[in-house]
Order: sequence, then structure tokens, then C-alpha cells
Amino acid sequence: MAISFEQTDILASLEALDDNELDTLDFGVIGFTGDIIVCRYNTSEAKLSGLRPVDALGKNVFTELAQCMNNFLVAVRFEDAITEGVSLDTTIDFILSWRMRPTKVQLRLLYSPGYSTRYILVQR
Repeated sequence: MAISFEQTDILASLEALDDNELDTLDFGVIGFTGDIIVCRYNTSEAKLSGLRPVDALGKNVFTELAQCMNNFLVAVRFEDAITEGVSLDTTIDFILSWRMRPTKVQLRLLYSPGYSTRYILVQR
């Protein structure tokens, strides 16, 4: 199944992929639970971040994995969507700066009340 960063129905498509299929995507995927714990982390994100999946899985996405996203642009948008019970699908320009040289990226933030996993997609 070919999935692009811009695909409109991407949340359902991501949920349908197993971990091996997730690893074939050419953009980073960080999936996390309602507890903000990383449960999905693909090979593309590992290569670009330098952090192996085994070191990312089970970590708090905003306090242990990507502290530079623990702000109103990213973390608070998820909190607001969850509190309001509304879906979130937005793409923002962002600069990753934790554990790496500042890197311009696009982040796509995905949440829907019908799904247990929330996603941050990273396009470099």
C-alpha cells in the first residue's frame, strides 16, 4: 500500500499498516498512546533522528523523545483536540532541535477520537 505524507485519509491507512509496512514509508512516523507513550516508530524516523526504535518505544514523546515538540505548536494542539473531542489533522513547518542540529521539517499532527493511536509524521 503506497502512502504519501499529504494523503487525505492517512490516519486510517497508518492504522492498517503493520510495523514492517510502516518501515517502508519515506517519512518519519511517531505513533503514541493516550498516555503519550511511543508505541510506533518507523525506520525512516530512526534514520533521520539517529534514535533506534528500541530506544524510542515506551518513552514519553514530549518529555523523553522530542522535548522540542513539548510546546503550544505541537503538544498543546493534541491536548486541545483531545479535550474538545475533535479530530486533529494539521501540517506545520517546524524546526527540530533536540538531540540534533536544528533541522527544518514539516510535521503532520494526527488525532481522531475513533483511534487509540495519535501520530506525528515528519517530512524532511
